[in-house]
Amino acid sequence: MQSAATVLGVLRERGRRGLPLEELYRQMFNPQLYLLAYGRIYANKGSMTPGATQETVDGMSLQKIERIVTEMRHERYRFRPVRRVHIPKKNGKTRPLGMPTWSDKLVGEVVRLLLEAYYEPTFSDRSHGFRPRRGCHTALREVAHTWLGTAWFVEGDIADCFGSFDHHVMIKILSEKIHDNRFLRLLRNMLTAGYLEDWRWGATLSGVPQGGIASPILSNVYLHKLDEFVENVLIPEYTRGERRARNPEYREVERAIVKARRKGDRASLRLLYRRMHSLPSQDPRDPGYRRLRYCRYADDTLLGFAGPKAEAEEIKRRLAEFLREDLKLELSPDKTLITHARTQRAKFLGYEISVAGSDRRTRRPGGTDKRNRRSINGMIVLRVPATVVKAKSAPYLSRGKPACRNSMVNESDYNIVARYGAEYRGIVQYYLLASDVFRLHRLRWVMETSMLKTLARKHRSSVTKMAARHKAKILTPHGLRTRFEASIERAGRKALVAWFGGIPLKRQKHAVLTDRQHTGPAYPNRQLVTRLLNGKCELCGRTDDIQVHHVRRLADLGEPGLPQPAWAQMMAKIRRKALIVCGDCHDLIHGHPATLLTQ
Repeated sequence: MQSAATVLGVLRERGRRGLPLEELYRQMFNPQLYLLAYGRIYANKGSMTPGATQETVDGMSLQKIERIVTEMRHERYRFRPVRRVHIPKKNGKTRPLGMPTWSDKLVGEVVRLLLEAYYEPTFSDRSHGFRPRRGCHTALREVAHTWLGTAWFVEGDIADCFGSFDHHVMIKILSEKIHDNRFLRLLRNMLTAGYLEDWRWGATLSGVPQGGIASPILSNVYLHKLDEFVENVLIPEYTRGERRARNPEYREVERAIVKARRKGDRASLRLLYRRMHSLPSQDPRDPGYRRLRYCRYADDTLLGFAGPKAEAEEIKRRLAEFLREDLKLELSPDKTLITHARTQRAKFLGYEISVAGSDRRTRRPGGTDKRNRRSINGMIVLRVPATVVKAKSAPYLSRGKPACRNSMVNESDYNIVARYGAEYRGIVQYYLLASDVFRLHRLRWVMETSMLKTLARKHRSSVTKMAARHKAKILTPHGLRTRFEASIERAGRKALVAWFGGIPLKRQKHAVLTDRQHTGPAYPNRQLVTRLLNGKCELCGRTDDIQVHHVRRLADLGEPGLPQPAWAQMMAKIRRKALIVCGDCHDLIHGHPATLLTQ
C-alpha cells in the first residue's frame, strides 16, 4: 500500500504533465489517505459540530476508517444530507451554510486532497482563491504591480455562484481529465445528497454545499473554464502593440525646447516645460495599442483594460455570454460595472482601486530617482474605503462615541486586551497594502477608547488610570510606538502577554496575507495519528477497541483547582484536546458529569 505522500506526489506529477486520471477511485481504498485527512481537519472547530446525525470527530477510530473503506470497495457509501443553517450577510440577506456529518467531512477531505494534488498545477496564475500560498493579498499585489496604465475596470461578480453550479456541467468538466466513472459517481452523489432544514429534506439541484470541505476545489475546477476563456480568447484578441505611439504634440514641444536651449531663451523654456508636463508623452488613443489584464478570487473577477470604453463594454458582454451559455451562470447586474480608472474607483476584495494621475509629481515618492518625469501617472492605487472605517468602528460606538462592551466586563484583563488586539490586528494587517492605511487611525482610537472604558468599568476606575497601568512602548521599523499590554504570570514559565496596538499605520507594499491552508508537511498533526496507530489506551493500557476522545477546548474540562477525573487531568497535563482511550473508558468519560460541558 502506497503512502499518502507518494499517492499525492504521483497525482501532482500527472497533473503537471497534463495526463488523464484512470482508476482514481481505487485511492479511496487507501487508509493512509484517511489518516492524513483526519490529521488535517480534526482540530477544526466544526469537527465537533453535528450535522444531520449526532456523529462528530469524538469517537474517531481505525475501525471507522475500515468501515468507510469497505463501503467504498462495494460502492455502498452514501453521503448524508447536510444540516443547513442561514448566516447573515452584510446586505441584510442570509447565506445558506451546510454542515455535513463527520464521516462525510472525512471522505470530503480525501476527495479534496486527490483533486487538489492533480488540478493545482493546472490552475491559472491569475486565480488566487482557495489555493495554497495564495490569497487576497497576492491578488491585490498582482493588480497593483502589473496593471499600470489601465483605463477601464470591468468588475465582475457572479450571482449566487456557489449555489448555481450546474451539476451536469461540473461532471462534464471533471470527466475531461478523470476517466473513472466510479469516482465521478461518488462526486455526483456528494453534489446531490440534499440538505435538511428544520428537519425537512430538500433536493440540491445545483451548486456545491457552502461549508463542504471539497467545495472550494470543485469551484476552482468549474471556474477554471472561465480563466481559460479569458486567457486564451479575450486577452489575445484585446491585446496588441508593444507600446503606445509617441504623442505628436508632445514631440513638437520637445523640439521647441531644443531650439529654446540653443537660443538661451530661459523664459520660453519655463513655459515650454510647463506645457510639456501637461501633455502625455504617449498617445492615449493609439488605435494600435490595447492591453487586457485579468484577476480572479473565487467568484469575484476584475479585468483591467487599456482602450476605449466601447471595447470594454464588448468585453463585459462577451464575458456574460460565455458564463451564461457555457457555464450556466449569470453575472450580477448590480455588482458588474465598468469603472473609469482615473475618475472612479473599482471595488475588489474590500479595497478601492484606481489609477493615479498627477502632472505635478515629477519624482518617485521616497525614491532616489531625480529625473524630471511624472512617475506617478498610470500607477495603480489601493485605498481603504471610507465605509470600511465606519462599519468596523460601529460595534464599539454608542451614540457616536466609544463605549464600554458590557458583555466583556466580567472577563480577565488578559482576555479583554487579547480580544480587542486580535480584532484590531486582523483589520489593520488586511489593509496594509493601501496607500491611505493611515485612515485607520480613527478605528484605532475608537477601539482603544472602548477597550480602556471596558477595563475601567471592570475595575471601577478611570480611563486615564487604565491607560497608565497597561501602556507600554515597543520598537518598530518606523520608531517607537505605544501599545497596551496585559499579562498572566505562570510559575516556572514565560508569562503570557496580550497586546493591543503598536502597529505603524504605514503602507507595506509587500504585505502578504494568504488563506489559511495546509501547505507544510504531509502529516501536519502526525503526533495524534501516531498515538492512534500505537493502539493503546492512555488511561488503562488496553489494546482493543481503541477510540479518540475529543473536546472543543481545554477550558471545558473544568475550573482550575477543582477535583477533576483522571482523564481530564491527563488531557490538561499533556495539553491536548484529544485522548486515546478504549471503548469502555470512553463510555465512562461520557458518563461523568464533567463531560456534559463538552457536548
